[in-house]
Amino acid sequence: MGAISSIFAPSHHHHHPIYIAQAGDMGNISIRNLSTTPLELNSAERVVPTPSSSRSPSSTGDSSPSPPHPSSPPPPPTKQTLTDFIIHPFSESSAPIPAPDHSSSERLRLTFSEPGTSPPTSYTAEIPGPTPQSVVMSSPTKEFTLVYLPRARYLTILSSAHLSRWMAELPSSLPLSALSIPGTHNSPTHYLALPSVRCQAVPVRTQLDNGVRFLDIRLSCPDTFSSPSTSDLALVHSAFPIALSGTKYFSPLLDQVYTFLESNPSETVLMSLKREGTGRGTDQLLSKILSDHYLLPNASKWFLSNRIPSLGEARGKIILIRRFHLDDSLSELGIDGSVWPDNCADGTCGSGQIRIQDFYEVSQADQIQKKIELARALLERAGRQGLCHLAHHDAHQQQQRQQDQKLPPIFINFLSASNFFNASCWPDRIAAKINPSMIEYLCTGHGAPGKGPDQLPIGTGVVVIDWVGNNGDWDLVRCIVGWNARLQLQQ
Repeated sequence: MGAISSIFAPSHHHHHPIYIAQAGDMGNISIRNLSTTPLELNSAERVVPTPSSSRSPSSTGDSSPSPPHPSSPPPPPTKQTLTDFIIHPFSESSAPIPAPDHSSSERLRLTFSEPGTSPPTSYTAEIPGPTPQSVVMSSPTKEFTLVYLPRARYLTILSSAHLSRWMAELPSSLPLSALSIPGTHNSPTHYLALPSVRCQAVPVRTQLDNGVRFLDIRLSCPDTFSSPSTSDLALVHSAFPIALSGTKYFSPLLDQVYTFLESNPSETVLMSLKREGTGRGTDQLLSKILSDHYLLPNASKWFLSNRIPSLGEARGKIILIRRFHLDDSLSELGIDGSVWPDNCADGTCGSGQIRIQDFYEVSQADQIQKKIELARALLERAGRQGLCHLAHHDAHQQQQRQQDQKLPPIFINFLSASNFFNASCWPDRIAAKINPSMIEYLCTGHGAPGKGPDQLPIGTGVVVIDWVGNNGDWDLVRCIVGWNARLQLQQ
């Protein structure tokens, strides 16, 4: 096998490492395989741009190519062939291949194969791709997602998932808290709205079709209510309606989720419901309205017990996470998140079933780095918890643990933050900094070498994101879903 070396050094934030290439690596590319498939790198072909495509026009307007300068260094070999360079699942290797020059349009055409398959299964991909988004390489039977980070000269390979039904690949005996789940913050706020109110780029159904499985919904509760057909609950973000064009309502949103789950019965959706807005109704009234008019009439479509279910129990259903207090007439209504710590770096809800990072008061742009570090820290804690899940993966033990109410909590990690009065801290501006940072961390830092094979984290918990799918970029969702591959190894 090719030499494996750890060429990554943590930054000065030693509690929250981010791994970058060291200067002594001679500019070679590094490859991390986060899939369940061993891959052998067979060759790397350097696709060098032609002089005419890489040369800027001269000041005279002459855009014709000029001959190479005689003192120019010779280009690197066009194609390098490797032997026995295998990157095993969940390992990383320094490949003896210079990274493509990211100051030009140069690319590397990499050819991989699956060792031991006959005939050999081959894959080809070019990095960097034509856009900043991920690259796909596939065979007739398998597909991989490649994320290349030019600054770190780092390539991460993930098992591709069919994002509309990625849970179908996972064992039903797993508790939901063991999974890596992408979510969205203020999920239905993709409409034209105040810049501080809008948190999403695409509608909820598009989010679900592309892998999102946690929805954060805020409802305004009136002081009187007859039925959804005459007085539906309004969707809000804080005190504001979510659209400038008029009030948007809860029932049509629920119908979208129901329709998605009917089409994808292997999936489940966690839905956090919270009372906000200007309505004068109380938490207790909201609990009665939801129970009587929305949840119990559709009881087969919901999981309403106050415990963390297994994936098998949850498939095809919405899991209610309740961020409001109950009326005295109700004994339980979903997982209890009614006592929710506000603006917390690492807190636990009152029932102890949810562990939360929701530090959202980012008043200045220079505080975004603090938010990034808090999010990384909870990702690490969620990953360490995953090891505990695998130690109890046996279905009988899992059932016993659920009866004993001793399941570790669901980790919910909000990447969102904003400041109404500071344009540089509106949700889209913060997401533009945090989301790429999280992609880099999940690809290069999460469970990186040096922690030992027994300490490789299992997953991420629930990661709640702003502005997913913006301009067709689902890379952060793909990275989160990709971490579930560790759970597949245990089958």
